[in-house]
Amino acid sequence: MKNVTIVLDERTAAWLRVQAAKQSLSVSRFVGQMLHRQMTDAHRYDEAMRRFLSEPPLEFGWVGGRRPAREALHDRDTLRRY
Repeated sequence: MKNVTIVLDERTAAWLRVQAAKQSLSVSRFVGQMLHRQMTDAHRYDEAMRRFLSEPPLEFGWVGGRRPAREALHDRDTLRRY
């Protein structure tokens, strides 16, 4: 374990002490767990983004290789059939 000194304003420090007490943790343990959660979430996000970007781009399969006209995309009668 490493010791780290942080500087907080009074309002933040008071909030921190209350939150730690609610969970029956020391302020140090509470901050450590909070930072660990943040680190884990960031790692999971980065991993998900890496997996997503490793996939080939989605092919829409336009009819005849051409995009549909705007009118066809916004045809309300066609949309109401579903």
